[in-house]
Amino acid sequence: MPDIVVSPLSRLAETALMHRPRDMVTLLNIGTLIDRPDCIVPDRHLFLGFNDIVEDMPGMTPPSAQHVEKLIGFASGWDREAPLLIHCFAGISRSTAAAYVVACALNPDIDAAKLATLLRERSPSATPNIRLVRLADDMLGRGGRMVDAVNAIGRGADAFEGVPFVLPLEV
Repeated sequence: MPDIVVSPLSRLAETALMHRPRDMVTLLNIGTLIDRPDCIVPDRHLFLGFNDIVEDMPGMTPPSAQHVEKLIGFASGWDREAPLLIHCFAGISRSTAAAYVVACALNPDIDAAKLATLLRERSPSATPNIRLVRLADDMLGRGGRMVDAVNAIGRGADAFEGVPFVLPLEV
């Protein structure tokens, strides 16, 4: 089963070249322009525009239930013939949360705590956006298990940006 690949924006091109995904999720501030890798056709690229915040802030767009619905819907259409590439600006918060959400959504029986532990092992700097995780937890009917698991791994190591990593859909 193909995996989820997570990357910061600065390493998007090299990560795409290495893993050859055909589907990509971009989580960046509204209006941010990116160069879509050649291996991704426009209709298999989901752009979710929101700021990396967990509380409402004036002039900023927080993650919303609509973003989570679009993410899960897009991931449900992933054919799993090639990896799914998920990226944000730093590869630390929005993209790690999205990868965690997708893995939980596509594998309803997955142990949320084991997956969060594996996420931490694969990315020491990962600090999944808890608002995104909380919205998905509610939507997927996980009863707080996803939130508890992400809270249990705590904040990741300080870093300017994360290093690309692979998160398997099964643990």
